[in-house]
Amino acid sequence: MSELKAAVIGAGSTYTPELIEGFTKYREDLPFTKFALMDIDENRLDIVGSLAKRQLEKAGFDGEVVLTSDLKRALDGADFVFGQVRVGKMAARIKDEKIPLKYKMLGQETTGAGGFMKALRTVPVILEVAEKMKQYSAPGAWLINFSNPSGIIAEAVLNNTDTNMIGLCNCPINMIKEVADTIETTDFDYEYVGLNHLSWITSVIKHGETENLVNALSGKAASSMKNVPEIDYDEALLRAIPYIPSSYLGYFYARNQQIKKCLKAKKTRGEICLELENELLKKYADLNLDVKPKELEQRGGALYSTAAVAAAQSIANDKREIHVVAAKNNGAVPFMEDNDVVEVKCELGKNGIKPLPVKEYNEYVKGLMRAVKAYEKLTAAAAITGDRDKALAALMAHPLIGDYDTAAPMLAEMLEANRELLPRFFS
Repeated sequence: MSELKAAVIGAGSTYTPELIEGFTKYREDLPFTKFALMDIDENRLDIVGSLAKRQLEKAGFDGEVVLTSDLKRALDGADFVFGQVRVGKMAARIKDEKIPLKYKMLGQETTGAGGFMKALRTVPVILEVAEKMKQYSAPGAWLINFSNPSGIIAEAVLNNTDTNMIGLCNCPINMIKEVADTIETTDFDYEYVGLNHLSWITSVIKHGETENLVNALSGKAASSMKNVPEIDYDEALLRAIPYIPSSYLGYFYARNQQIKKCLKAKKTRGEICLELENELLKKYADLNLDVKPKELEQRGGALYSTAAVAAAQSIANDKREIHVVAAKNNGAVPFMEDNDVVEVKCELGKNGIKPLPVKEYNEYVKGLMRAVKAYEKLTAAAAITGDRDKALAALMAHPLIGDYDTAAPMLAEMLEANRELLPRFFS
């Protein structure tokens, strides 16, 4: 622990000040002595990286901070690599949102056709990071990836490399916090099961008691993420699926309602985020700013840094704490394959990740997880190979798509719109 290096890949992201705040807040548990902030957009890296330096200086950090566009230099000797890349930037996201709506399909950036396209662009980039970590990073280095769609990226990396990796998301930590706020205590145990952005809390039991509070909480403690329009949960729905859902389940529970909201909206979420990013970058460029600005909260990354730093320090200090992350199933969820990447409670320590057994679920959870996992595996394979047949099969397997007359032309248009970013599909 005397010398620890962190590499942040995609450090030009407007989320970076949130991550840096976490590093400074928990520096006693995770005392990094060197930071490498890497991005291919050198202008954004200069703006965001300079703010990161000011944040670290204010917190009393006296180690080395390197800003670089060279992946090798960033990874060299790194103990922890934090991935937060957006291939194609917001322009690609906006296309992902708008093109599916022409076909009356959802283009959300992680769910449905939008998440599919983002996976095709991002999987090869993160796989490259994972491969180069083997060459340049410290022995036993860990990749902690926040890049979306986090679950599909973890599926690709964990089943095609031997990289130490965690797929991380701020959705679980926010869901658990909302439960704690609702029952007014943190003294409880819970079960969490699902895939990334397709997950439920299926059990909430206060310590010393036996009653499962999840039925009373269902629909009341669902995490409301800023980038997901809320839906109404009526009593019949809550009886049918009596668990606490992540907000992304709203796309599955109320597909038509969500599509109508998107069609009526004057701007897509990507367009809103682009405006937010431009305003944030103006603030970040102020040389007098040395803290994370409050306006960043509108971007939707609540507790992002807490989740990342908590997971990393549990590994670094061999604390074997329990965190909800995306990892290989290895028998934790009985109805999924061992190599399926699932999002469940895991014990994190220096020897790796140990998923904890899940007991509480129903047939709906089982069926939806299996269907979406088939889509995820096909998407990962398509991203790696550039196989258009696998790409079409992925869209056909997805519960929100599954119609050939819609999926085929939509796929063709989206691939063409991403031609420069998807060379595997046009070789």
